[in-house]
Amino acid sequence: MKKSKSLLLLFALVLVIGTVLAGCGGGNNAATNTGNTAGNTPAATDGSASGEKLAADQTLKINLTSEPPTFDPALANDSQANTVLKTMYEGLTRMNDETGQAEPGIAEKWDVSADGLVYTFHLRDAKWSNGDPVVAGDFVRAWKRVLDPAAAEPAPYTYQLYYLKNAQEYNEKEKKITDFNQVGVKAVDDKTLEVTLKAPTPYFLGLLSFYTYYPVHKSVEGNAKWATNKDTMVVDGPFTLTEWTTGQSIQVSKNDNYWDKDSIKLSTINFSLVNSSATELQAYESGQLDYAGNPNGEIPTEQLPIVQKKYPDEFIRKGIASVYYYEFNVTEKPFSNVKIRKALAMSIDRQTLIDKVTLGGQLPAFGFVPPGIAGGNGEYRTAIKDNYFTEDVAQAKTLLEEGLQEEGLTKLPTFTLSYNTNDNHKKVALAIADMWKKSLGIDVKLENQEWAVFIENRQHQNFQVARSGWTADYNDPMTFLDMWVTKGGNNDTGYANPAYDKLIAEAKATGDAAVRQEKFAAAEKMIIQDDMIVMPIYYYTNNTLIKTYLKGVTHDFSGAVDLTRAYLLEH
Repeated sequence: MKKSKSLLLLFALVLVIGTVLAGCGGGNNAATNTGNTAGNTPAATDGSASGEKLAADQTLKINLTSEPPTFDPALANDSQANTVLKTMYEGLTRMNDETGQAEPGIAEKWDVSADGLVYTFHLRDAKWSNGDPVVAGDFVRAWKRVLDPAAAEPAPYTYQLYYLKNAQEYNEKEKKITDFNQVGVKAVDDKTLEVTLKAPTPYFLGLLSFYTYYPVHKSVEGNAKWATNKDTMVVDGPFTLTEWTTGQSIQVSKNDNYWDKDSIKLSTINFSLVNSSATELQAYESGQLDYAGNPNGEIPTEQLPIVQKKYPDEFIRKGIASVYYYEFNVTEKPFSNVKIRKALAMSIDRQTLIDKVTLGGQLPAFGFVPPGIAGGNGEYRTAIKDNYFTEDVAQAKTLLEEGLQEEGLTKLPTFTLSYNTNDNHKKVALAIADMWKKSLGIDVKLENQEWAVFIENRQHQNFQVARSGWTADYNDPMTFLDMWVTKGGNNDTGYANPAYDKLIAEAKATGDAAVRQEKFAAAEKMIIQDDMIVMPIYYYTNNTLIKTYLKGVTHDFSGAVDLTRAYLLEH
């Protein structure tokens, strides 16, 4: 389907390239806003913009549509957890969303060897929330937990540490290396951490601000449930966990032991846990919330055109480097048949879905890597077009018939499409199920699941077709493509292709931008055009309402939000 010229212009205006971490991190100074810019004006000494006055009550109120399953940085793998973890932890680096560059976090400075393989980080005088000093050994401990091959619950982002020398060899069940001391991380002394990579990684500094790389306090040892209790959460970031009422609310409060506490103006952030977009909008309009909408909340889709006109100084629409898709359990018949998967992908009308259902200005997706991701020379999506398939109902019918014959079937059995509880996901699922019914005569059972259950079912391949979305963890195509390697921690489809694994390994082994782009393009073609393990639907936009008195909130290129330097003006 041909993309709308106006939508392409929107993305050209709002997406900025930079080596950043997202989901996690990033930068974008060119957001196309229809009002409030979320406070990117120079700050006065009291933290407010020049000539403005801070509110006496610095309590920020925001909603999460789903409760984070865990606050253990090793086990987290969702955007809800990311937003809250970012308030409580800090890695060696943190991302500056304005510049799109990694800047000093717990590491005050660093040295990089001429070959780009050895990073020596010099830690500042930082403290944990209980007053203990943050030391290099805290990072070694954390990364060892992530890579532990005997972990009771494997870390979903283990592969993000495979950039370290011997990390993969230590983590793999075959245990090619059994001594963790051979992995490329070493505490030279309390203030010096030495990291050795297996290959030069241009985005490594940005990756270090991702939550899987956060340090953990020594008190976690021997306490499997430390991340479920506020009283055992010792953290090193701007805020500490002070309340957690399951299913109702989460509260974090300013950490007076944080090394940069003078830059933190908020005293408290209250996160409500409500999965109704209508309720969230009502709460915003009544003043119970200071912020509503993406990435952690939702505005009802049918209300987007209305609130855009009603609140022109508060509504923000921003193209982001994220993709919305359905994934197939390729280990289960009949979805083990690629022709059936292709038929489902080719038989829906993405632009109609956007124009009539989502109403958020998204872009139809025919690839997996979204606009806004850096490539070998400029933007990846500019060089490598997402034309891996087309919408063609006639061809879809032919493919479905051929696939059914190969499976010994005359009709596709009713199957279940799973999605996490959310008004907008439900509307999309209903619309797509209706398109499948009209185009292919297929009957679909829709099943909504609570977030934690949904995530667990996907991870254990307890599904047939499931809704999903992916946000960049750093600004490189690798963050969208290495997840599909055999037995990858976030590969919920069960896809296993040695040829694909080889392409990703080759891309990771070289610093040649042209070669990397060639490997990425071949890999993306393989998972979409050749094997169709996922069905791309659209590239996201963030639609957000932010009160004009709320300043200092930043969004990176992927749409992830950073609340840590926010503040409230008198109102």
